[in-house]
Amino acid sequence: MGLKILVLAKQVPDTRNVGKDAMKADGTVNRAALPAIFNPEDLNALEQALRLKDKYAGATVSILTMGPGRASEIIREGLYRGADNGFLLTDRAFAGSDTLATSYALARTIEKIGPFDLIVAGRQAIDGDTAQVGPQVAEKLGIPQVTYSEEILSAEKGKVVVKRRLERGVETVEGPLPIVVTVNSSAAACRPRNARLLMKYKHAKTVTERVDENEDYMVMYSERPYLNIQEVTAADIKAESEQLGLSGSPTKVKTIENIVFQAKESKILTSNDEDIEDLMKELILNHTIG
Repeated sequence: MGLKILVLAKQVPDTRNVGKDAMKADGTVNRAALPAIFNPEDLNALEQALRLKDKYAGATVSILTMGPGRASEIIREGLYRGADNGFLLTDRAFAGSDTLATSYALARTIEKIGPFDLIVAGRQAIDGDTAQVGPQVAEKLGIPQVTYSEEILSAEKGKVVVKRRLERGVETVEGPLPIVVTVNSSAAACRPRNARLLMKYKHAKTVTERVDENEDYMVMYSERPYLNIQEVTAADIKAESEQLGLSGSPTKVKTIENIVFQAKESKILTSNDEDIEDLMKELILNHTIG
């Protein structure tokens, strides 16, 4: 049997466009106020998984994401790049989950849809920057973990070999399969969409998304089972309700403060040599450069 790889991915708000409406009164993120994107380091993790798929015959890559219905979009993005299938973990019971509740739900889901030889995830999500979910999933599954990975060198003969990027240098470590590996942004960027795969999977949908489709789509879907993005609910994973959502999240935001940075003074420069020379002198004197 080939190597079975699961990529944990998250749809996150684009924090480059954070405004005054980015947070709700209860301290949770107002995701409706921000455009949604594929978490950047999860894309790095996806690329590592796809490289292993390219390297080992019979290897498969699945994507698991937790979120509202619209999160199925990043599963399609993964399929366009070379993933084989995807699972959307979605339920109103998950709303407001912190890292503890999220990792609990993900671990229960992995136990249901697995087993997997290798679970890969981005080091952290840009909407939280905690770097906790990957390690917590490993702990809940009772399997080893390797963090801060820059490259997964191999995954064979019952072990994985990983290059880690740390503050003081690089190290290469081994670990037994199954294992969780989290990947840094310093890892290789994810490959772009493949035109052939885009045409193949552009109609892939969850069961909820298929409700509003017409008869022609349903005929096409019946002929192409690979278009099914599987939905998983809290009931499916037999989750304990007290460990989900806000009730299962001990992390509480007490206060929120919006800070707007404003320049106290500005200077207009022209392209003449004198202005450029004065700017260079100023930058050198205040040690911005030199």
